[in-house]
Amino acid sequence: MQAWLALEDGTIFSGYAFGARGEVQGEVVFATGMTGYQEVLTDPSYCGQIVVLTYPLVGNYGVNPEDSEANRIWVRGLVARQYCPTPCSWRLTSRLGEFLQTYGVPGVEGIDTRALTRRLREQGAMRGVLSTEDGDPESLVAKARSAPSVSEEDLVEEVATATAYTIPGEGPRVVVVDFGVKQSILRELQERGCELLVLPPSTPAREILALEPQGVLLSNGPGDPTKLLSTAPTVRELLGRVPMMGICLGHQVAALAMGARAFKLKFGHHGVNHPVKELATGKVFITSHNHGFAVDPDTLPPELQVSYISLNDGTVEGLEHRSKLFFSVQFHPEGGPGPRDAAFIFDHFLNLIQENAGR
Repeated sequence: MQAWLALEDGTIFSGYAFGARGEVQGEVVFATGMTGYQEVLTDPSYCGQIVVLTYPLVGNYGVNPEDSEANRIWVRGLVARQYCPTPCSWRLTSRLGEFLQTYGVPGVEGIDTRALTRRLREQGAMRGVLSTEDGDPESLVAKARSAPSVSEEDLVEEVATATAYTIPGEGPRVVVVDFGVKQSILRELQERGCELLVLPPSTPAREILALEPQGVLLSNGPGDPTKLLSTAPTVRELLGRVPMMGICLGHQVAALAMGARAFKLKFGHHGVNHPVKELATGKVFITSHNHGFAVDPDTLPPELQVSYISLNDGTVEGLEHRSKLFFSVQFHPEGGPGPRDAAFIFDHFLNLIQENAGR
């Protein structure tokens, strides 16, 4: 079956459908990485997006229960150069096409993803429509242009937990404010013995403090951080009272709560091979990224200092408070589908918790 991808600038790509049949709208972004398509599909931070994979072959090792970052697919559509319907791996339990069908997510293969990626790099991430139903170019482009932008959708509400839940542990009690947390983040904390209390994003500071946490983590999540300005009072009230760490969207939310501003990147950072530099040591780490916004360093308050920068474009990749037990990273230290260079970030968080407990 034929399928089409239309961008708001009028560009049309045609290919062949795999996965579910139907039509979806979303922000079209590209993700770099030779592996990790299952982690991408299930990462809540990709909610609202149609993802273009730059590696030309997808589906060759199938899908398995262990590699998912959530209990469902969150991307709205998948674009690939070539889909492999005959995967080979001792870990697979189903094929990628079947996985997409289960969650009603359409995919399209046979598209020149190199040309599409260059288009997105030159023009920036754009609204798009992926369809197996409508082959009319004018109709598809009109739908793309009328689709809501990522800043107009409340994506965090769609992916975050609505009710609190606990993951037992014998170590420090850590509250995770869930903006769309990845399972691998929870696993990293579990492996370090933490008791985890995962809370909805609207939970006020007084309820968090009543749980007597020894640390608070502001999680990753999708969309525009300015949609979460209502959480700013919570962050400000927690600051200095309990060690805090922010990851990705949580990093941005914390920065905005302390007075900084964020801006939208041209085409975002999406992939598993992004180099970041630690300013204190000069060390470079290869990290996993998935974000379309960044903190503006020119708007940082005096009490926040930049700790990491991207070596690709110089954007802020980490912050540290000069006097409070708070730090944040824009990248993903859990290393989801890619390298584990930055897993030590979680050890730093546990060290802050121990330091605070010893006071």
